[in-house]
Amino acid sequence: VVRVHGTNKALAMTSDCTPRYCFADPVMGGKQAVAESWRNLTAVGATPLAITDNMNFGNPEKPRNMGQFVGAVQGITEACITLDYPVVSGNCSLYNETQGIGILPTPTIGGVGILRDMTKRVNSAFKNDGDTIILLGTLAGHIGQSLYLREIHGKETGAPPPVDLAAEKKHGDCVRALIADSTINACHDISDGGLLVALAEMALAGDIGAQLDFTPEAPTSWFSEDQGCYVVTTTMPDKVLAAARQAGVPAQTLGKVGGKSLKSASDQIALTELRAAHENWLPDYMNKGI
Repeated sequence: VVRVHGTNKALAMTSDCTPRYCFADPVMGGKQAVAESWRNLTAVGATPLAITDNMNFGNPEKPRNMGQFVGAVQGITEACITLDYPVVSGNCSLYNETQGIGILPTPTIGGVGILRDMTKRVNSAFKNDGDTIILLGTLAGHIGQSLYLREIHGKETGAPPPVDLAAEKKHGDCVRALIADSTINACHDISDGGLLVALAEMALAGDIGAQLDFTPEAPTSWFSEDQGCYVVTTTMPDKVLAAARQAGVPAQTLGKVGGKSLKSASDQIALTELRAAHENWLPDYMNKGI
């Protein structure tokens, strides 16, 4: 988020793509790249205005690569039309290969939105002990192409999570209204790693833990990368839940902000341990090479 000098406005900017989704299903991957860009702008309170697309692919003379390109364009088109989020510029970078092996299809989406009152902006950090944590959207437990499946089980299989563009718009419009009304004080969309990773990022950003009462129907729902979902915190949970019902957005309470750990009914991890894992991996990796 960048202030517009001399005004109370700000621009919000983001850049998004999930190449593993695009490789598994170029159409759905193209949709998801646009939708995640739209969600990231929404999550700070900005109204999404437009995108630029950076189409990075392998050799288009190879049918598979050209098919990936065509599918991604189709997905981007559908998402931009439904979300009223036009493409105003872009570029192509083709023939990206090494020894005949092309890169994963990477239609990167750069999005821009506007905050007409920058004092209304929110970020992802947990704020206060006792704030209620609420999930907006539905966790369907989709694990295909997830980081959980890749990093924990060593598999890169399945279809990417489906993108319901009508639901994306409805959920995002509800979130922006809650931010504009100062009803929520933190917001983070669910993407790579799923719900538990989103909660960990919010806890680390605010240096405050959480007591989670949520018990998913499937344990993998902690890590499913279902689309159209936001985690928000509030001091007015009844107002958030009522607004979600009125907008037709699924909502459920996950727990309360507080403490120095992420704690569920069955397990907990200290923020110090999470921070060490999050921040030390690169120095540790570099030290191994010395």
